[in-house]
Amino acid sequence: QLVESGGGLVQAGGSLRLSCAASGRTFSGYSMGWFRQAPGKEREFVAAINRNTYYADSVKDRFTISRDNAKNTVYLQMNSLKPEDTAVYYCAASPSGYLPSRPSRYDYWGQGTQVTVSS
Repeated sequence: QLVESGGGLVQAGGSLRLSCAASGRTFSGYSMGWFRQAPGKEREFVAAINRNTYYADSVKDRFTISRDNAKNTVYLQMNSLKPEDTAVYYCAASPSGYLPSRPSRYDYWGQGTQVTVSS
């Protein structure tokens, strides 16, 4: 089970840190990813981490993904937030070691946390 937290309302230019806590099993060998979905839009890739990291162009240099395997937790530090970052953010786990960006490559999903950036 994956449970996200840390979402909320923030002004443009602000920061938020999302957390994704895993329970019931360990995901230390999995690629962990963050996705987001805005109303009326498809779910889109944000970032992934295994031994390396991979980011969508839209968040590169603003967002940082990290993981603490001892705590079975993945984080997404979001800086310089923009109104277009507004979405429900989902954490996901994939058995692939190649940092997949397609949602279909992920087997486990959290319930999502809302991030709203006001202008």
